[in-house]
Amino acid sequence: MRYIGNKENLCDKIHYTLLSQQIQGESLFDVFAGTTSVSQYFKHKGYQITSSDLMYFSYVLQKAYIANNNTQLFSTLATELPHTPHKLFTSNLEVVLSFLDNIFPIEGFIFKNYTPEGTAHLPTPRMYFSNENGRKIDAIRQQIELWYQKNKITENEYFVLLACLIESVSFYANVAGIYAAFHKKWDPRATKTLTLRPIKLLNNHKENQVYNTNSVALLNKIEADIFYLDPPYNARQYAPNYHLIETIAKYDNPSIKGVTGMRDYTEQKSLFCNPNTALEELDKIAQQGKYKTLVLSYNSEGIMPQEAIIQTLSQYGKVTLTQFDYQRFKSNNNGESQTKKYIQEQLYILKRQ
Repeated sequence: MRYIGNKENLCDKIHYTLLSQQIQGESLFDVFAGTTSVSQYFKHKGYQITSSDLMYFSYVLQKAYIANNNTQLFSTLATELPHTPHKLFTSNLEVVLSFLDNIFPIEGFIFKNYTPEGTAHLPTPRMYFSNENGRKIDAIRQQIELWYQKNKITENEYFVLLACLIESVSFYANVAGIYAAFHKKWDPRATKTLTLRPIKLLNNHKENQVYNTNSVALLNKIEADIFYLDPPYNARQYAPNYHLIETIAKYDNPSIKGVTGMRDYTEQKSLFCNPNTALEELDKIAQQGKYKTLVLSYNSEGIMPQEAIIQTLSQYGKVTLTQFDYQRFKSNNNGESQTKKYIQEQLYILKRQ
């Protein structure tokens, strides 16, 4: 999934850095879960995971990938659905996704607000999805909700299907990588017919907990060997960048406004997007958190200065800093940094005294 700050390609380096400093544990709190790539990685390594994020679409992914340990889903629903002729399936999930892929299209909220035909009345019609894919997203999302309301699927199955939809939509959206704006011409990927992709399910045989809230509010109840922090690092809030997948996840028919059809995100603003409050929040987590090791992923262009981060964390133990090159997310490749392909990823490690 295209997501600013996604650490999927950095997890091995993060893990290696921890091992090189003799840092291991049995539990990890992913404080800013995002797309759950770090949570998934350490769940695979056998850690008991706790994760949280302000965004509901992240909570959907957390429920599907992290809280869910059942890899044998949809045994009931799959037997009730017609199979696509001449197609072999390796899982019940694929049977269900095949049914959804062939569902009759519906002109619902996504079609009416984020496709050129649905918004033809606007001065600038929105081109987030093709007309065909807008109808398909509506039909799939409504069918998933209907199955859940009628108890045709369990809670785990519900979130797994929503996660499949959210993950798949990213590959067909007419955007550069974030949803704060859409292309005025069609990206070749956006003109293809959306096909649902199954997510990978993992059982670590541990009770993993997930939350949809400000993680600072959880500091008095969460205890883990490792706290992993990957907060926003610039002044741009995450919520408007991902407003459309948030709406697909919630499917709550929100009031929207502006050229991009933005939903209200007042309650989803992060204090880490302000240099002063960011350091205050970091200090709060470092001071009040119940951990043995705190790991902060940041980068060389972040709004918290390196010296201030080290000074803040050093109050609570020994701090080391490891840096390595990391390819820039292309939607951030602008302004004075337009010619820079790589940035320095910074890994601050605080061993609590």
